[in-house]
Parts: sequence; C-alpha cells; structure tokens
Amino acid sequence: MQPVRTHEVANQPPPFGARDLWNEDAGLREALAREGGGAFESTVAAYGARAGGELLTLSHDAHRDRPRLRTHDAAGRRIDTVEFHPNYHAIMQAAIGHGVAGLSWARPLPGAHVARAALAYLHYQAEPGSSCPLTMTHAAVPVLLREPSLRAWADGVAACRYDPRDVPAADKRGLTLGMGMTEKQGGSDVRANTTRATPLPGGEAYELRGHKWFFSAPMSDGFLVLAQAPGGLTCLLLPRRLPDGALNGFRLMRLKDKLGDWSNASSEVEFDSALAWRVGEEGRGIATILGMVMLTRLDCMLGSAGLMRMALSQALHHCRHRQAFGRALIDQPLMRNVLADLAVESEAALALSMRVARAVDASPRDPAEAAFARVATAIGKFWICKRAPAFVNEAQECLGGAGYVEESLLPRLYRQAPLNSIWEGSGNIQCLDVLRALSREPASLAALQEELARAEGLDTDYDRALGRLQGTLARSHDESQARALVMRLALQLQAATLLQAGSPVAVTFCRSRLREGPSAVYGALAEDTPFASLIERAAG
Repeated sequence: MQPVRTHEVANQPPPFGARDLWNEDAGLREALAREGGGAFESTVAAYGARAGGELLTLSHDAHRDRPRLRTHDAAGRRIDTVEFHPNYHAIMQAAIGHGVAGLSWARPLPGAHVARAALAYLHYQAEPGSSCPLTMTHAAVPVLLREPSLRAWADGVAACRYDPRDVPAADKRGLTLGMGMTEKQGGSDVRANTTRATPLPGGEAYELRGHKWFFSAPMSDGFLVLAQAPGGLTCLLLPRRLPDGALNGFRLMRLKDKLGDWSNASSEVEFDSALAWRVGEEGRGIATILGMVMLTRLDCMLGSAGLMRMALSQALHHCRHRQAFGRALIDQPLMRNVLADLAVESEAALALSMRVARAVDASPRDPAEAAFARVATAIGKFWICKRAPAFVNEAQECLGGAGYVEESLLPRLYRQAPLNSIWEGSGNIQCLDVLRALSREPASLAALQEELARAEGLDTDYDRALGRLQGTLARSHDESQARALVMRLALQLQAATLLQAGSPVAVTFCRSRLREGPSAVYGALAEDTPFASLIERAAG
C-alpha cells in the first residue's frame, strides 16, 4: 500500500519577504515632492529600502523579546536599568543614524520636516515600538531650545548618533529624550499633577519629589517632566545620570504590561530628591510643552498611516497569491472592493499627514501655516488614529485565520493600532482642542477655511459637502457634537488634499466619504468604482 501523503503544502503565499517601501508607495513619492521634501528624496528612498528589508527582519525579535527591568545589580545596588534585545539597539542605531529623530534639526532646510515625516512613516511600518522614543527625541528639541543653557541637549539630538551607554549626557555621542507628564490621579488633566519641584540655589535647578504613572522610554538620557513649582505647573528636564555619573534620584517601580508596543519600555517611576532643570518660566509648563505637542501629534498621524500601509501590503500580498473558488483572491469581486477601499483610506491618511508636515515645516516662516498646523494636527490625529484599528482588522480578514497568527505580522499591527489614538491625548481631548482653536483662535479658523476653499470647484461631491460643513462650523460650540464635527472636518481636509494633489483616489474618496458618508464597513464602494486601478496603484 502506498503511504498517504498528508503534508504537501499548496495554495499558500510565499513569505512576505524584503521589499522596498519607497518604490512600492506611489502616494509617498508624490507627497514628498508635493509637500516640499524633494531635496531629501535620496535620503528617504534609501531608508525605504532599509526599513522594508533589514529592519523589518530585525523587528521580529525586538518585538517578541520584551524589555526587562533590573532594579538592582548582583551586589544589591540600585541600578534601575532596562535590558533590550540586541535587535532593538540595531534598529535604533539605524533609525537615529538615518535621521528619523534628528533630520529636522541636523539639516534645518525648508522641507526637512516633510522628509523627516516620510522617514517616520517608513520606520513605523518596520518597527513601531521604537518610534516612541524616536518621536519624543525629535519633538523635545523646540522645547530645549527655549533655554540657552540646555543647547547641548538639542545638539545631542541633532548629532544623529545612537549611543546606548548608560553614562552622563556630556559623555555621549548622541542623545535621546523621554517624557513624564501624566500621573495616576490626573491623566490628561496634567494640572492635577502633584509632583513637587523645589528650587535649589542658583535659580534653574530643582529637586523633584513625586511620581509619574507613564514614564516613557526610561533608558533615555533625559526626560521632559511636569511638576508643581512655587509659581505653578512647570516644565523641567530631568537627566538620567547626574554630571558626576551617579544615577539621578528616580526609581523605576515597574514596566507597563501593555496591549502592544512591546519592543518599547514604558514605566512607572517615583522621584526621590531627583535633580531637574527648569525649561521655560515657572507656571508656564503647559505653554512650554506645546512646542512638542504639535510634533508628537503629527507622528501619531504618521504612525497610524504607516500601520495602515503595512497592513494593506500584507493583505495585497496574500490575496495576490492565494486561490479560492477557482481564482486568485485579488480577482474576486468582493475582495477587490475591500482592497480598493483600504487603498483609498491608506492614501488619504498619508496625504493629510504629509500636508500637515508641510504646515509644521513652514510654521516658523509662515503664520498662516502655523495657524493651520495648530488645528489640523488635532483634527488629523483624531480621525486617522481612530481609523487604524478597524483598518488593520479588515486586513486581517483578508488573510482569514492566517491573519490571526503571529507569523503574519498582522496581530502585532493590530495590537499597536489603538495606541496612537490614546497617546498625546485621546479622541475627546483632540476634539475639545479643535473646538478651542476654532472659537478662540481666529487665525486657525481662517487658515482652515482657506485650506478647504482651495479645493472648491474640483469635485461636485466635495463642493456640496463643504457647503453643509460651513453651516455647521458657524455653530461649533456644542461639546457633545464635537466628534461629529471633527470627523467631517477630517474627511473634508483629506478630500481637499487629494483633490489638490490630483490623486487618482480623490474622486472615489469624495464619492464614498462625502457624498454617501463614511461606511461602517470597508468594501462598500459603488459598483462602478475603478477597482483595478486603485489596487494596482496601491500594490506598487
């Protein structure tokens, strides 16, 4: 009798494999040039190849082997250190060396923030956990530059060199920054913070006592924290190591056991006579850190857009190679509707993120762009980050059961997807911030209306939706309706960006999101949608 062969593998896609994330992404290539980052194209292109190859491979172990807290050494001395998989350090070295954290400051030319945004978007596709310390390091520089005495810290970021040694900042080749803003009793309400900052002789140094419930990237060289000084809530820079090499007065209590973001360490910390230096005026802590909030919110948008893009790439790869009911999944009419809809969503998320990056880039030179960036970062963060979890889940469904197992990468993306909607203020915080900007900052309202007006006459669905929105804007004072308003603003801004860009997805976006309203599910596009061209563009 012939043996029964039960383990022949057929109808399974090949491994996802290394790929060039730049060459496969027409939307990114066009956005970089359109928004003013074309001078940095070679830099971004080189990182796209590296992120989709070497870094994507390294990310598996960096994510799976989570950071470990060691509070004491073998002799019982307090060390408060976090150990990472070697791949994490290799990823950080590649990212920082390529400018993901410091390009904007190392090469401060027009378009540098746009190029750095493209780098962040590419990096998030490869290893999103490490994007947290990269974002904080990048965003801290405008705050540090407020104090001439802290210029060396900003220069350490601009050095674009990763130095993981646990030594004083003055001995490092390059620096990274973390944050400690929220406390157990307050969360987003940082005015409820109880950590005390007592001035030391000299005026700029303070002693900290208290705690932080989220102390991000605890192996960073320094941390921006908020504490109650005699003059009120104040921003301070807390070094990990004191100038003499001693560990500063903070104690890592535990690492957070998080839903996702596993490669990155987040901790709880207590301060016991910790040394910190004031940044900005006493009592102006919130105003001081606003310089970094715009940058961190932009990175939340870019991160969610990057997650969408990688999830879409995974789904396209699977559907191209998997057969069902006699033909490839990618040729099945209903699957084509889903994939095309995901492609439209992904490109719209990227397009708006890169448009906001241009506004951030121009903010120091153009007050109108600064006003637009102020409100658009909150609008974009709310909507794009809110869309990411459902998007990744839909991509999982394209793979079926295979999308639920770790080898597919999608479970990791799904765990990561909710983070950006929570970090830097959850959805309600963003919506309330939009209402404040519209009601209290005439320049932001004017800049937003001007941006939307630029796309008038390019699409009838857009024009009709804009007419309805203008009436709503005049009544934008009801907090209970803030989410509905910000959703409509986000969709209108995405449409305006795509239309002005002449994007091939613009008409489908306007029809499916503005004329018919956003569907509760992906894959409900009209039957005459150009499915083939949308999928072909997304596939690269």
